[in-house]
Amino acid sequence: MRSIYYVGMDVHKESISIAVFKDTDKEPETTVTMTNNLSKIKKFMSKLNSKGTVLACYEAGFSGFKLYRELTAMEVQCVVAAPGLLPKQPAKRIKTDRLDAIALAKNLRNGDITSIYVPSDEDEAVRDYLRMHEDFKIDLKKAKQRLLAFLHRYGLSYDGNNWTGKHEIWLKSLKFPNPIRQKAFDEYFYRIKDMEGKIDMLFYEIEKISQKEPYKEKVDMLRCFKGIDTLIAISFVIELGDFRRFMTASEFMSFLGLVPSEKSSGNKRRQGSITKAGNSHLRKLLVEASWHYRSYKPSKRLNQRRKGMSRELISYADKAGNRLSKKFNRLLFNKFKKSQIVVVAVARELAGFVWGMMVGAIN
Repeated sequence: MRSIYYVGMDVHKESISIAVFKDTDKEPETTVTMTNNLSKIKKFMSKLNSKGTVLACYEAGFSGFKLYRELTAMEVQCVVAAPGLLPKQPAKRIKTDRLDAIALAKNLRNGDITSIYVPSDEDEAVRDYLRMHEDFKIDLKKAKQRLLAFLHRYGLSYDGNNWTGKHEIWLKSLKFPNPIRQKAFDEYFYRIKDMEGKIDMLFYEIEKISQKEPYKEKVDMLRCFKGIDTLIAISFVIELGDFRRFMTASEFMSFLGLVPSEKSSGNKRRQGSITKAGNSHLRKLLVEASWHYRSYKPSKRLNQRRKGMSRELISYADKAGNRLSKKFNRLLFNKFKKSQIVVVAVARELAGFVWGMMVGAIN
């Protein structure tokens, strides 16, 4: 019978610490720290693989999934552990890379590792593109703030909403007597225009990707919901993969960190703000979408998105829209809750409807 080797890997940019347990041994058979070099790691794993069955794990983080894919290609069973769900030892006061690798190997052997979803190489490439688009939007926001701060220093402010067509006309009309100051203003302004053009080009490419297989069907389904258009829909499809890995709507809500935290003891039950666990990016997108449910009436744009979709899906999305709108206003006006709290509550319920649509539970 082939031996089983449990391998824990604590991965860093420059180095990697590896701990190996054989079967049920109490102490590690091997602990080694080496340069984080893929060829060296593969050589080490290849030797182990020749002696028995290898089960390996490392924590999700900056290192991505390259190591996972290389080890899987070598027929090494590898899992990427969710860092926030690893068992903790509150009394432990010593932390080293070697001890972290040993702990990972032990947890793997004990079945205490919760693995994260690993996207395909193609899905990961699209995710990188989506996140690049998001980074560019953040850079644009900062560039706009810098220009407004520049104008504020000279007592210039627009009497109306910023970044509208009229605001742009006002910006173009500004002239500064000092030529160096005028040049600084022009650089700020046209940098913003260049970034806006680049973001538009990126979004055009995202729309093309979303209408290709295997994404088109799922994206079109999600776009039936008010507030969920191409960018949010493709983000959910790429980040989550198969929605059926969540057994219930509550499990999906929990993954998004939209369920209340709780500290209960004895007969007292205390619930606090949402846990904010799981995927923060998707949670943010869903909360943004939920602001659209202050009222519910399908717009021309929404009806356009729904063209060609089944009557059953549209009816389900309308059911969600009416229910979420009623909830939004009931919480906002009857219970006098802050709108920020209300929109999170609506986002939690919207998550349930999204899960229901994607797993076919729309009755």
